[in-house]
Order: sequence, then structure tokens, then C-alpha cells
Amino acid sequence: MEKQANNLPNSTKLKRFIKLICVVFLFTNSFTSNAQVEGGETYLIKEIKVTGNTNFSEQTIIAYSKLRKNEEIQVGGEKIANAVKTLWKSNLFSSIDIYVTDIDGSTANLEINLSDLPELKDLTIEGVRKGKKDEIIDENKLKSGQKVTENLIATTKNYLTNKYKKKGFLNTKVNISTSQVIDSIEKERVNMRIEIEKGQKVKIKEINFEGNEKIADKKLRKAMKNTKRKSLSPLRLLKRSKYIEDDFRTDLVSVVDYYKENGYRDARIISDSITYLDEKNINLDIKVEEGEKYTFGKITFVGNTVYSDQYLSSLLGIKEGDTYNGVELRERIADESNPDANDITNAYQNFGYMFSTINPVEVSAEGNVIDMEIRISEGKPAYFNNVRVVGNDVTNDHVVYREIRTRPGQLYRKADIIRTIRELGQLGFFDAQQIAPNILNPNPVDGTLDIEYSVVEQGSSQIQLQGGYGGGGFIGTLGLSFNNFAIKDIFKADAYKPVPRGDGQSLALRLQASQFFQTYSFSFSEPWFGGKKPFQMSTSLSHSRQFLFNPQTRRADKSRRFNITGLTFGLSTRLSKPDDYFLLSQAISYQHYDLQNYNTGLFTFGDGTSNNLSYTIGLSRNNLYTDPIYPTGGSNFSISAKFSFPYSLVNGVDYEALADDRAEQTEIINEFQSNQSSNPAALAEYNTALDRRSEIDQERFKWLEFYKIKFKADWYQALTKKLVLRPSVEFGFLGAYNNARGVIPFERFFVGGDGLGNFSLDGREVVQLRGYPNQSLSSQDGGSIYNKFSLELRYPITLGAQAKIYALSFLEAGSSVNNFRDFDPFKLQRSAGFGLRIFMPAFGLLGIDFGHAFDESPFGTPVKNWETHFIIGQQF
Repeated sequence: MEKQANNLPNSTKLKRFIKLICVVFLFTNSFTSNAQVEGGETYLIKEIKVTGNTNFSEQTIIAYSKLRKNEEIQVGGEKIANAVKTLWKSNLFSSIDIYVTDIDGSTANLEINLSDLPELKDLTIEGVRKGKKDEIIDENKLKSGQKVTENLIATTKNYLTNKYKKKGFLNTKVNISTSQVIDSIEKERVNMRIEIEKGQKVKIKEINFEGNEKIADKKLRKAMKNTKRKSLSPLRLLKRSKYIEDDFRTDLVSVVDYYKENGYRDARIISDSITYLDEKNINLDIKVEEGEKYTFGKITFVGNTVYSDQYLSSLLGIKEGDTYNGVELRERIADESNPDANDITNAYQNFGYMFSTINPVEVSAEGNVIDMEIRISEGKPAYFNNVRVVGNDVTNDHVVYREIRTRPGQLYRKADIIRTIRELGQLGFFDAQQIAPNILNPNPVDGTLDIEYSVVEQGSSQIQLQGGYGGGGFIGTLGLSFNNFAIKDIFKADAYKPVPRGDGQSLALRLQASQFFQTYSFSFSEPWFGGKKPFQMSTSLSHSRQFLFNPQTRRADKSRRFNITGLTFGLSTRLSKPDDYFLLSQAISYQHYDLQNYNTGLFTFGDGTSNNLSYTIGLSRNNLYTDPIYPTGGSNFSISAKFSFPYSLVNGVDYEALADDRAEQTEIINEFQSNQSSNPAALAEYNTALDRRSEIDQERFKWLEFYKIKFKADWYQALTKKLVLRPSVEFGFLGAYNNARGVIPFERFFVGGDGLGNFSLDGREVVQLRGYPNQSLSSQDGGSIYNKFSLELRYPITLGAQAKIYALSFLEAGSSVNNFRDFDPFKLQRSAGFGLRIFMPAFGLLGIDFGHAFDESPFGTPVKNWETHFIIGQQF
């Protein structure tokens, strides 16, 4: 027989009420068949018997009750009461009674009578999509076999009602019913049915204010960031008008804060109510009391010995006569939304005074002028006692401790703790969202404290295994990147789990191949070379083979090849001035280019070799906040100069004469090509001119001579708790020491597209500009100058340890030219679009962008309205 949920609790309560009466009656007048038990009598237990409807063994229940044979009990005493309480706490039984039976003088038996709670057999959920049902089951623990209690039913109902109300379904109704199951199993079981009726989403038609004479409705509605009324304005697309109780309550506080920001210190919300217009629409009615407008009077500081009144006044930034602003006052004393804020609390916290307290007190409010005392209790300077890290199961201790800026015996500074959190996050070995500093054992008497950094390891190694079709054939890629490598354990068999890890070194191997090219690369870096300070040593080795396409066989022509072999060795060190966010880096690199019958538009000589020996020096500053995948603040800028030796100053070659000779040969070549002459003499002269020009270019580029300047800067600013704005600017210039020798055909800038470098190792800079085809905004040979501006808005979907996902929208503009005569920093190709990024520790960053181009390519490349870009292994 089916029994409704609201009947089950009532029947259960009735049973318990009847049994409670019986228990009370038993403890006051317990009867056997022939004897009356006096209340408060003490008996020795002869036997303990378990009765009722239960599947638990008698021994288990007796043991759990903690009642024992041959033990003295008192009727109505503490031992029986504790036994009942203990059994109730197990949440396994629907009723529990203990009786005294078979009294014989000073001895008696005990009977424990109980019934098991019913177990859940089958669950039916109506009113939601199939995909949501598993979520409801998991979040409410409604698995088969779960004990069905009144609390479970009530909790589930409240959870579901609130869940859908938070999504705007204000009229959500949830009904839960149960029915007993009669089958061959002796256990008491029930089926449960959950019916969810969400109804229509409720929208806010109007937000009405009453009692506001000083501040208009429009301004008060604007102060409500999350609760908005219906509007057709395109600016309101991200602020929907659905009603959410929690957001509304938060916005009411914002309304009061807005009053306080404008001098109305006593403003308050008197009442708020909802008027239901129909099933889909409501009005919100808010009654306010504004009070009088106040200004700041005299502000004095009391108790300060570390800082002068003048200095604290400059931090406070509030003067006598300013409109009273309670929100500003609170933030100038302690801005909890910004850990780096230049406020009074941080001034003390960053000077060792952890135990300091700052309290603003109004000492007078006569004539609507508020005199303030900022009362400061400085306390003792605090020093770190013990510093430890927990959770680094893979990363070795010394790798973590060398990044920590709080040392035992060191003066406490809040800024050092914040900096430590950010730098641990920047390592990439730990989940940046879960790094937590825990202050332990603070002792204001002797001025000491302990600190424990809690970290959670995340995968820092990546594997890239992919295949695709491009460049006329199948392209396969195998890449391995180990970002927490331990080279000292490379010969220890037991360290391979799957590779030696824990020392913070980086090792990367990459192989990419198709029928038209093959690329092999190896790199290694040690961030603390020598182990005493952040002095990074890095090296890389690469080799590439490229082949031209044979239109007759439609395959690669192995006799027409271009080989590039490169070696780089670099060192970088952290500076202490202007501050220790600066990094100075230096590198020496060498590339050998070997061309065999490789005639293209890019190189004017098809046979020969070229060498590139260069030195690079760079200065960068990176103070990004914590998570390298999703920074929420800070900046990152870099400037670098790469240059070769000025060979033309010492090799004695007359490059002006070579330039004149080359111009003459080019004129012969162009004249022959325009006339299409079949004259044997003209053809011989043409071939001679081609050979001579190739010899000249081989001489010009045997050893590359150039200098290259690059600049890039990114800023990150959190607009809200989650929304992050990222402006960016880039500039690059490739120049020549000797204009007669000319700008080299290598090391050039190719602008446009997804920014992936593909398989080129000739030093080219592939610059992303989404919305345009790859490298469509540069000439065929690449540009020698480029600039780019970007504005990106990011919103996180999830920042969990297993995957970080965020959506983005962007505006970009850039250009590329071949000389300064054509350079105009404001003549740009523009685009806009949106995209998605997914970062998984094992595979790196993956993403997709959809970009719309607003301008044509100045180099004639066809441009679509929309371009799709796939991002692999890079972060933008």
C-alpha cells in the first residue's frame, strides 16, 4: 500500500509519541506478569535480548548499546538513557525502546526493541532532463541502499527548491513521496519518487524605491550589480533580469553602501517585498530611510608610534570637509578585496606588526560633521618561528623552500607571504587555486608565529601526440615536456614514475614530420644553476630538413632541400634593482643553413650555406598573480636585443659595389622575363645573371649581419571577482648595420593567423593576429618591422586542478612592413572575435578562436569574414 511522504513522518512521529509514553510509564511503573517495578530501583542484568524488526545481529546491537550482562542499572538511569542516545546517533533505526523484564528480586532482564530505517530501493525523478538526474542523485546521496530518514527527505526537498530558485525559477515546487516495497527480502525498503515542477523563470519587471529623496531611483538601481529589471538595451546582455534571492540580498547591501559613499551614514533599508504580477513577472519594492548627509571633521590618530600622523593621513587620503564615505574609510584602513592595497593595515602588516589592530571610532557627530579617531594598537613586531610546507609529494623540499620568502627568525611581512603564494603558483607544479598559507601558533606576548604553506601537486609534464593534414600531406607530431624533471636521478631505475621528477628542471623533446619536412628538437633548463640563487642555465639543440614540392610527382623532391641546424646556450639571473621582479637574460645562438637546389621566392640563392652567430640580451619583469594559466593581476613585460658581429666593418668586402652589381644583374633578369626572348644569347646572359646574383647573395649572407629589437608588454586587471581584462602591446624591428648589404632574409616577422610557428627554424617570428589567414599580413619574405595591439576579456568557467577552462573575447590590430618609410603605427589591420581555452596538465593548453577581420590584407591575400584558429600548446 502506497504511503505519501507527508504521511510517513506523521505516522513515525505518532509511533514515537506512543512509545515515549510507554517508556515514561515503564520507568515510573514497570510491570512484569506478577511484580511491580519501583521507579529508580537498581537491578543486576541477567540477560539482554533484542527484539523487533531489524537485520542487525543481536551481538552487534548489544555491543553498540554498551550495555553488559552482570552490570548494575537503575530504572530511568543514565546507562539506559546513554544506550538509547547511542543507538539513535547511528541513524540506522526508526524506533528504539528498552524494557526491564522478568524481575526477580535484585536481578532483571533487559529487552532492546527496535526497528530498522527503511532502505532506498528504486528512485524516480520527474521534471528534469536525463543528464541532470545523476547530478541530483550524487549531490543528495540518493543511491540504492541509502537509509531513508525524515531528514533526508526534508534536506533533499530544500536543496532542490533552493537550487532552482537560484536559477530564477522562483515558483519551483518539489514533491517527494515514498512507497513500501513488499518482496522476498526481509529488509524494510521503499521506492522514492521526486517530482520537480520548475515553472517559468521569474523576471523582474520593475525595481521600485520608496523614501529616496536625495538619490534618484536610476542611481540606486545602478548600484545593484546583479539584480536588474527587464531591458532591451544591448549593454545589458550579461545582466539578466531573473530574480535570485542571494544576489538581491547582496545588492541591498550595495544600495546602503552607495548611500554611505555619498555621505548618508545613517541610510538603511526599512523593508523589501515582492509583488507577483503573474507567473513570469514580479516587482521588487524597496523602502529606504536616507537620513542626513554628513561630512568628515577632524581625523586624529591615537596609539601610533611606528608611523607619524602625517604619513598615516597620506595613506588615509581623507581630509576635513570631505563628504562622508564609509566605504572609502573602510577600504583605506583595510581593503580586503586587494591584498596589495596601499592601506594603513598593510603598512603595519608589511613592517612586522602582525598583531596590530586599527579601529575607526566616531567621537562626535554634531552638526552633521563627524570627528574621527583612528585608534591603533600596534602590538609587538612578529617574527617567524617555524616555516614548513605540506602537500609536496613529488616536488622536492629544496625546490619549494627556495621560492619561499618567509624564513625562520625573519620579521613578519604580509607582502612576503603574498609573494610566496604567487611564486609557488608560477612554478606550475601545484594547483595555484589551492595554495594556502596557514598561520599557526600566533603568540602576541613574545611576538612569534609559525606558518605552514599547504600545496596540492598537479601534473606538470605534458605529452603532445597529434596528427593532421596540412602543407600538402599528413603531419605527425610527438612531443614530451617534463617541467619538474630531476636529471640527477636519471640513472636510478626506481625514480622512473614514469620519469625522474621533483627537482624543478625542464626537459623537452619534440619530433614533427611529414613527407615535406622533418624537425627534431631537444631543450633543457635548470632554474637554480649552482643551487644558491635563481641563476637559470638553458640549452637547446634542433635540426630541421625541408623539401620542395615536385608538381609532376606531387610528392617531396628530396634532391631540393633546405637543412637548418641550431644550438643555443643561455643564462639568466634575477636582479635586485629596481626590484627583484626583474630578470636579466643572455644567450648565444648559432644556426647553420644549408641549401641545395632550393630556389624559392624567399631565398635568392638556391645553393650554398649561411651562418647565424648571434648574441641576445633581454630584460623582463614578471609579477603576474599566482596562476600562470589564468592570471588575475600584475604585468609582464620584456625587451630584448639580438645582434650579430658587424662583419662588414672588418672583412674588407665592398658591399656598395656588390649592391650595384646585384642591381645590374636584377635588371637583366627582369628585362628577359618581361620580353620572354628565345634568343640563345639573351638566354645565356639571363642564366649568367641568375648565377651571378646568386653568388652575390651567397657572399652577402654567408655570415648573417643584423640587429633585432623586440618589445612586449601585457597587463592583467580584474574588473570583477572573475572577469579579467588583458591589454597587450608588441613591437619588433629587424635592421642592418650596412644598408648596402641589406636586411637578411632570415629572422623576419610574419604577422597574421593563429601564431603557431609550424616547422620553421630560420629564426622567423610568427606573430598571432586572429581573424586573418596565417602570415597573410606580411609580404612573402616576411616583414622587418611590426607592431600589434590587443585587448582581451577573459571569464573562467572552471579553474579546477584537473582542467582550467575559460572563455574570452578579443580586439586586435597590427601591421607589418619592410622599411620605416612605410611604417605607420596607426595604419593597422583590425579584427575581433571570441574563443575558448582548455588547460589540462597532461596535454597543455588547447583552444579555439573565431575571429572576424575588418580590413583587407595589404599584400593581396584573400581574407574571409570569419577565420577559425586552433590553438595547441601555447598561451595567449
